[in-house]
Amino acid sequence: MSKYYLNYLDELESEAIFVLREVWAQFENPVILFSGGKDSILVTHLAKKAFYPAKIPFPLMHVDTGHNFPETIQFRDDIIKELGAQLIVGSVQESIDEGRVAEEKGKNATRNALQITTLLDAIEANKIDCAIGGGRRDEEKARAKERFFSHRDDFGQWDPKNQRPELWNIFNGKHFEGEHFRAFPISNWTEMDVWNYIKRENIAIPSLYFAHEREVVWRQDSWIPNSEFLVLEDHEEVVTKKIRFRTLGDITITGGVESDADTLEKIAAEVAGMRNTERGNRSDDKRSESAMEDRKRQGYF
Repeated sequence: MSKYYLNYLDELESEAIFVLREVWAQFENPVILFSGGKDSILVTHLAKKAFYPAKIPFPLMHVDTGHNFPETIQFRDDIIKELGAQLIVGSVQESIDEGRVAEEKGKNATRNALQITTLLDAIEANKIDCAIGGGRRDEEKARAKERFFSHRDDFGQWDPKNQRPELWNIFNGKHFEGEHFRAFPISNWTEMDVWNYIKRENIAIPSLYFAHEREVVWRQDSWIPNSEFLVLEDHEEVVTKKIRFRTLGDITITGGVESDADTLEKIAAEVAGMRNTERGNRSDDKRSESAMEDRKRQGYF
């Protein structure tokens, strides 16, 4: 009798598609949280496969901080047009203007934490009962605790004691009015898996992931892009380096690494030899040992 084996990427793909279909089956108004980064692009690609030949049956939601890379916003608009999908945008600038949040001041000011209020407001305003994210367990210790279905209370907060068991991949999405879930279909993927899959499927990604020359400043052990939002100190010098980004966030907090990897093959080879997490170049994660955990409890992802 012949045996049938799945390639490990096919197994991960099958698992993620199963989770996405479970979300669609159990929730009334889910969305994909889309940042324009490789993980949210991957989740969107998997959703496209999960429901083919129909269109993706739920909208994409982007929390716009106003401090994005221009390349990220352009890529977001292009993929929305290509998919013919609905885009929901939550604006951090509007939250600031309305007095919902206060802008940070100083050299290391960022709008990263301000996204929490904007995200939760957008979820409430649009009556979202499940937000699908691209979080992976290998990224950071706070994300390593997550399950596929992550329960959030009526304040949008995460409580480890309120998470449901997922024995035999049986998911329980029941919730009270005002509560919602986050779903993480690619929880079991690693950064290496993501790049190998992107390479195999030839998925389009922003040019920021490939090595390119850019004006940068050395800060907090990484190359921070020079931009109109960056407050320079007297001793800091703007230089031009050939860099690429392993992860994408606000332009003020996303550090690049010096690299010559300008193709998917070179990126995969480079990542295979790295021993530090991709979020190691995110200055928002360096504020404290529990920075991600604190934001997670407040409803960040």
